[in-house]
Amino acid sequence: MKLLALSALLAASLAVAACDDKARTAAPPPPQALTQQAMGHYCGMNVLEHPGPKGQILLASRLQPVWFSSARDTLSFTLLPEEAKDIQAVYVSDMGKAPSWEEPGATNWVDARQALFVVGSNKKGGMGAAELVPFSQRSAAEAFVAEHGGSLVAFDAIPRDAVLGSDGDASASDGPAPAAGAHLH
Repeated sequence: MKLLALSALLAASLAVAACDDKARTAAPPPPQALTQQAMGHYCGMNVLEHPGPKGQILLASRLQPVWFSSARDTLSFTLLPEEAKDIQAVYVSDMGKAPSWEEPGATNWVDARQALFVVGSNKKGGMGAAELVPFSQRSAAEAFVAEHGGSLVAFDAIPRDAVLGSDGDASASDGPAPAAGAHLH
C-alpha cells in the first residue's frame, strides 16, 4: 500500500514538473497589430502620431500590450525597477520591412531579443529623441547605417546609456529620466 501511494505521489510530482518545464519553454505570445487605439505608456499619446519604430510588451498580468512610441522607450521599460517584471515578450518594429520612417508598419514586429539595432544614427524617433532602430536582417541594418550613420549592435550589447537617455538627448524623450550603467541584459 505504501509503495502504491509513493508511486502515485512520484507520478504526480513528475507531471507537475513537466507542466512547469512546458510553461518555461512555451513560445511567447505573438505580437498584436498596431491600431489607432494604441496609446504610448510614457507619453499617453497615440502611438501612430509619431515617426520611427514602435514597441509593444506583453505582460502575463495584462490582456492588452503595453505600447510605446519608440523602440528606445520599449527597452527602457525592461530596465526600470518600477516597471512590471512579468514580461512574456518584447516586440519592436522591424524597420527593414517598414513602408517608411513615418509609417513603421502595423504588423512587421520582431522579437527585440533577436533583433539587430542601429545605435547613434541621425534619425529621431517617438518624441524627437535619439532612437534605437531595430532590424531582423543584417543586410537591411547595414544599408540603414550606410545611409544614416550609427553602429550595429545585438540586443544584449546595446549600451544602457543609449536606452535610458544619458546621450544628452533625454530632454526630448517621452521616456524615463537618464541613468548610468553598462549594457542591456
